[in-house]
Amino acid sequence: MSRWRSILASIGYWILVAVVIGFALIGFLQFTRGTSVRHVRSVGADVSPVGVAEEQFPLNVSMLTGAALSAGNVVEIALDGDGTYPRLWADLRAARQSITLQLYYGAPGRMAETLREILAERARAGVRILVLYDAFGTVDIPASHRDTLRASGVIVQPFRPIRLSTLHLAQNRSHVRGIVIDGRIGWTGGFGIDDKWLGDGRTRDSWRETNARFEGPAVRQLQGAFARSWLEATGEMVTGRVAPEPVPGGVEAGLLHTTPSLGTSAAERFLALSIAGARKTLYITNAYFTPERNFVDGLVAAAKRGVDVRLLTSGTRTEVHIVRYAGRAWYDTLLSAGVRVYEWQPTSLHAKTFVVDREWSTIGSMNFDNRSLSLNDEATLMVRDGTVGERMHAIFLDDLKLSEEISLETFRRRSWYQRAMEWTSGLFRRVL
Repeated sequence: MSRWRSILASIGYWILVAVVIGFALIGFLQFTRGTSVRHVRSVGADVSPVGVAEEQFPLNVSMLTGAALSAGNVVEIALDGDGTYPRLWADLRAARQSITLQLYYGAPGRMAETLREILAERARAGVRILVLYDAFGTVDIPASHRDTLRASGVIVQPFRPIRLSTLHLAQNRSHVRGIVIDGRIGWTGGFGIDDKWLGDGRTRDSWRETNARFEGPAVRQLQGAFARSWLEATGEMVTGRVAPEPVPGGVEAGLLHTTPSLGTSAAERFLALSIAGARKTLYITNAYFTPERNFVDGLVAAAKRGVDVRLLTSGTRTEVHIVRYAGRAWYDTLLSAGVRVYEWQPTSLHAKTFVVDREWSTIGSMNFDNRSLSLNDEATLMVRDGTVGERMHAIFLDDLKLSEEISLETFRRRSWYQRAMEWTSGLFRRVL
């Protein structure tokens, strides 16, 4: 009898080990899940996907991402710290009813002090202020900052705090930058609350950034993105009565808020549609370029069908060198297909934008990497307008003047050390 008990105990032990390994494997696969969009094809007689300038393109975006584009928006492009913070501070100081603020990154310094003073003063003046901060990205902000805000009447909440009970969500960060003032003015982009964003974006300690200030119906979508995140963080559903009216003569725009999901994410579908919709030019500025193979194939296919595809990404002054090496692992493939690749030289690049055919533009927090496309919450302003497109096109070409173009011949002469770093870094591509 004892022998049978021993056998059964042994079987039970190995079953338990198998179950634990199985659950660990499932968790690992979720933690490292990749993008899954492979191709973009038309279901009609014309096999080519809809171009960004075609009438049906906004409908396709809406159907496949859930984010509708509406007319009547005013969009202003704000470059770097000098072009962003004076205007943002003025908007915040002018708030009369409400401010909702969701940010990923923050660190102590002059900028954090300024924001704290503005929010505290507005709260004491009776403005209702809700602040949602990512618990990972703002870990360096002292608790005293939040205590001061709360004492002034600001409601401050963490988003997805790191706890034992929520470890399964640890890799799903909110990378969103979203500020709404009086339900009327919206801000998004790649900005954070850290002194490295101050300045002109071209001196050594000033980051190169692109942000957007906008008014009109798209502000409702940014407010809705905040409300969904606030609900997750607090269990409280916030609503409002302020509805931004379309601005006569405004442009067609929409705010895309993406979250991790089963299967493909809205971020993947949005990017795949945009690449497939390019007919003349596809100019991408992205600080963290470490895509999956399928998106590299999309860029290669665009170049081979005659699109002028250009990529501007981080140079040697990036603050995350492993990401740069992982992205450079794709350079040979891209350059061989005719994609032109540039690296920003003066400072650390942090912008996340693209412009297609001088017509379709995006400014937001979404990096060209697996983390943004599959794992993070992200926000990006989509704009379909020739005037904004021309502005974004001109900004891109202007940035190339301070960038180094990478030639295939020169790249292939890189050292064995660089090749080894690219290969090794590429192994971690899905979690960078």
